Amino acid sequence: MVFSTSEEERVTHVSTVLSRLRANTLFAKEALRQFHQLKEPFTTAPILSHFNPSLPTIVETDASDYALGTVLSQVSDSGKHPIAFDSCKLIAAELNYEIHDKELLGIVWAPKRWRAFLLSLSSPFEVLTNHSSLQYFMTSKVLTCRQACWAEFLSEFHFSITYRPGRLATLPDALSRRDNVYPERGEDFISNNPMNFQQLIKQDEVQPSRWNPFQI
Repeated sequence: MVFSTSEEERVTHVSTVLSRLRANTLFAKEALRQFHQLKEPFTTAPILSHFNPSLPTIVETDASDYALGTVLSQVSDSGKHPIAFDSCKLIAAELNYEIHDKELLGIVWAPKRWRAFLLSLSSPFEVLTNHSSLQYFMTSKVLTCRQACWAEFLSEFHFSITYRPGRLATLPDALSRRDNVYPERGEDFISNNPMNFQQLIKQDEVQPSRWNPFQI
């Protein structure tokens, strides 16, 4: 227990106690608890796993107005684990694509990015998209020249396309909606992406969460 007669004296006393604890490699219980709490996310799932060609594989894709995002994952006995993440900014010509073709471009770009992995699989992989009409792309008989080229490229892979609501696509959504890919920063980005995780982080920087002041 630290007894002090004023706030200034209390700060001085507590600082002295903590300095001596650090000097002797000792930790207060609260500081030790926070240390273990910080360490836990780095040592528990979901953590990156090594690719295994024999495991069921999932490719998640998403496209925003200005970028693509993809996540490669596999399912094992312990659950779903990410293998790799990637994103890229759309070039000038791709910015003019309709939303259907932008989402389709994400499905084409992901196998290009993970080609070596996906061609080595022993079973078909699953592509998750939030654009329902893309489920039938590989069987469609009416395609533009660009779409026909994409279909020819995708024909060398064994996969199925599954629709998933956009609200469940948090990982690829975050990758395709980085604020640094938007041509106009600030209000333009916020109005289009009100719940983007980077905006939530910035809000917390302005109004930080309240933490216990007793920590080393």
